[in-house]
Amino acid sequence: MISHVFIGVTDFARAVDFYAALMAQLGLTLKFSDPAKPWAGWMQPGHPRPLFLIGAPFAGPHAAGNGQMTALLAPSRAAVDSAHATALAHGAVCEGAPGLRPEYHASYYGAYFRDPDGNKLCVCCHD
Repeated sequence: MISHVFIGVTDFARAVDFYAALMAQLGLTLKFSDPAKPWAGWMQPGHPRPLFLIGAPFAGPHAAGNGQMTALLAPSRAAVDSAHATALAHGAVCEGAPGLRPEYHASYYGAYFRDPDGNKLCVCCHD
């Protein structure tokens, strides 16, 4: 259903450091990084799609969207905890500590944060 998600950033080097640490916690691998463009993309090993991409916006300056959020799937609740802690250690702002969210469904376990550019992200597990 999803080919790729693109997240705009203002400081590419800072963003690559942030997302490399976060993606490692989720078992995703760097497919490419081109500072000259600038953009980078991560994928699940062995699966060319979907891609998670970061980079400079195509037209105009970056602005984090209100009401927009990208949710990344974690393999376990422990991975949610670890990804959230890693994000905060790399400059994220907490928007909701890891925990069960039974209002979504009985097993939904998620954590919320904003990256250093203000983009809202969720890391979640449905098990």
